[in-house]
Amino acid sequence: MEAGQATVERGAARRMPAWLAGLLPLALLGIAIGLFVGFGAPGLDRNGIPLEELSVERTVLRPGEIELVVRNDGPDAVAIKQVMVNDAFVAFDQTSGDIDRLGGDTIKIQYPWIEGEAYGVTLLTSTGGTVAHAIDVAAETPEADVGFYGLMALVGLYVGLIPVAIGMLWLPWIRRIDPRWVQFVLALTVGLLAFLGVDALLEGTEIAATGPQALGGASLVFLGAGIAYLGLVGVDGWLRGRSERAEKGGAGPWRLAFLVALGIGLHNLGEGLAIGSAYAIGSLALGASLIVGFALHNTTEGLAIVAPVAKGSQAAKVSLGRFAGLGFLAGAPAILGTWIGASAFNPSLAALLFGLGAGAIAQVIVQIAPSVRDASGRLLNPLAAGGMISGVLLMYATGLLVAV
Repeated sequence: MEAGQATVERGAARRMPAWLAGLLPLALLGIAIGLFVGFGAPGLDRNGIPLEELSVERTVLRPGEIELVVRNDGPDAVAIKQVMVNDAFVAFDQTSGDIDRLGGDTIKIQYPWIEGEAYGVTLLTSTGGTVAHAIDVAAETPEADVGFYGLMALVGLYVGLIPVAIGMLWLPWIRRIDPRWVQFVLALTVGLLAFLGVDALLEGTEIAATGPQALGGASLVFLGAGIAYLGLVGVDGWLRGRSERAEKGGAGPWRLAFLVALGIGLHNLGEGLAIGSAYAIGSLALGASLIVGFALHNTTEGLAIVAPVAKGSQAAKVSLGRFAGLGFLAGAPAILGTWIGASAFNPSLAALLFGLGAGAIAQVIVQIAPSVRDASGRLLNPLAAGGMISGVLLMYATGLLVAV
């Protein structure tokens, strides 16, 4: 009897299409949720004052006007009824009445602000709740015209592309030093990248804290890191399969240099995003000291790109076209980042981009690690440990010269 029943069940399973068998559980789940909602979600009604949470994503200052771009970060709709600036009620306009969950709104406040002064803006909701926002130093937001984007491109060129290109000029020196010191330089590269990766995680989580938490908050940083890491693992596997010069125990020199440049480029994209957004609200002092600081800080990234090409006795053949491509891949994203940051900055997007940079850098470190092992296979040998520590300290020292 039991054998006959099992045979009938197997026959029915064979008659059911595979796609239907896969969708059946989802359909049943949808029906269950529909019935639950249809009966008014019994027992889950929330009573009392609505939960209102607003986050300010962007501040734009024009003569006589303060514009705030806000997003509803809470579960309930929010209606802004009054606005105060420095404890005084002011006139304002908004694009919508009620702001639904995850919805956005633009609030234009008529107020004769003074450049260089600090202001506190308070939004009052229909339930009597308040949302406070501080403007530390008021400065007019530049108009997003051709000249503005040209200036942003110039800033990105100075802080991204030029320093990386200068750092890549260390290749002839690296090829002339003792092979043991090439291993030291590779370990130094690991230290440089580790510092950049940690820096990206910290900056990403800090920016995420200022944005809407309902969109993910700090988890966007780690989501981006995971996506970038797994994505680069797939890219590297594809490149490894196509490369005829793959080395045993590690990646080919040019492929490894490409991955280093890609990781640094994603980091510089996030860096440019922060620079552009800071400039747009007038909190970035574009002085000679800033340009020099970024130049010194990012020049070491060029060294990290060329180090894998010089490793070992069989150094990769120099190709100017490849060098130009790697330099562009690593440095040019800073220009794109300044454009995005200056015109459409979003904390959630910035957090995700910094996470992408951190994940890419972590995968590159994994790729470089086999190259710093000594003859006995030790990764943390004295020479490698010294190189890693030197790389971290070098990035820390040059980072002190950058003040945004």
